[in-house]
Amino acid sequence: MDIIKSIEHEQLKNKVPVLDVGNTVRVHVRIKEGNRERIQVFEGIIIKKQGGGVNETFTVRRISYGVGVEKTFLVHSPLVEKVELVRVGKARRAKLFYLRDRIGKASKTKEKLGARIENKEIVLKEEMTEEPVTEEVAEVVEQAPETVASPEEAPAVETTEVVEKEVVDTVKEEVVETVEEAPKAEETKTEE
Repeated sequence: MDIIKSIEHEQLKNKVPVLDVGNTVRVHVRIKEGNRERIQVFEGIIIKKQGGGVNETFTVRRISYGVGVEKTFLVHSPLVEKVELVRVGKARRAKLFYLRDRIGKASKTKEKLGARIENKEIVLKEEMTEEPVTEEVAEVVEQAPETVASPEEAPAVETTEVVEKEVVDTVKEEVVETVEEAPKAEETKTEE
């Protein structure tokens, strides 16, 4: 794999929502104000999708207080928390720029009849599970009782438990002894 592609592949999200032009979506965006973070919801119609890979974006348009507002979001951005599907729209074009000229109810897309509102996701990268690691640990534990008969391995298992107990006791004793012995050593030096 190319070096640039491998770096970009690390930046991709594991699961990406299915985004279709014309759908009404609710985008949850993480916003940082000063030293606190909050999630802001932006709801509108997807008017275009473009790009691919890490640079894949989608633009959402909504009417806010009589003014059209468009925001472009990166699909793989860590700031985009999640994208919820609100309504499935009927669109016969890839870009719905003609909605910019429409006013009122005409600026919406028709709803697909009988369409299910499901938040589908595409899995790009499968998550690595730790099950193989736990199996290896289980195998090591199973092998240890079989080899307990050998004199070399049995004390090693016992010493790890004893070492933990000794460290705790030693720390407590050293603190007490150093506190008691330090003044005595100084007194003997001053007397001589």
